[in-house]
Amino acid sequence: MAKIYTRQGDAGFTRLLGGEEVPKSHPQVEAYGTVDELTALIGVAATGAPPELGERLVWIQERLFAVGTILAQADLTSKQAFRLDPASTVQLEEWIDELTSVLPPQQAFLLPGPCGGSVRSAQLHVARTVCRRAERRVCALEGELAEVLAFLNRLGDYLYTVARWQSWQEGIGDQPVRITGLATTDA
Repeated sequence: MAKIYTRQGDAGFTRLLGGEEVPKSHPQVEAYGTVDELTALIGVAATGAPPELGERLVWIQERLFAVGTILAQADLTSKQAFRLDPASTVQLEEWIDELTSVLPPQQAFLLPGPCGGSVRSAQLHVARTVCRRAERRVCALEGELAEVLAFLNRLGDYLYTVARWQSWQEGIGDQPVRITGLATTDA
């Protein structure tokens, strides 16, 4: 890249891979933009992480760049379109099973944050919620995206599991949610 700015997007448009110009509010741009946000949040969580966790989070970031490339294609229905290797989803499942095997059974909904875990755990929970948003954005697209949807769905599960694992590693454990503040009204 010669310059970081091109001025081509100043009017609110961008180009998909293949050259098609679309508004920056286009559903595909929303989807790959959310994946980009997720990639950055995972980078925050990876900063200072234990080596094995850090390596896994970088591995995930690399797959998310592939997902962004897939989502930026002008024609998501083309047989020549890029696809995500299903082995990526299988890898996440293996990591989830590995972490779950060392955690106690979950007894309630959990509260992320200062009472329910460490800063890294909370960062992973924020990444999880953005992952779920990315998944919803991809669901709104038409195309051959089954592998991407499966990967994002499993990634949300992984981020939840690793956030919980991180809390246990730091001696904090689970913080069950106390649901308060609900009121009923007479109908």
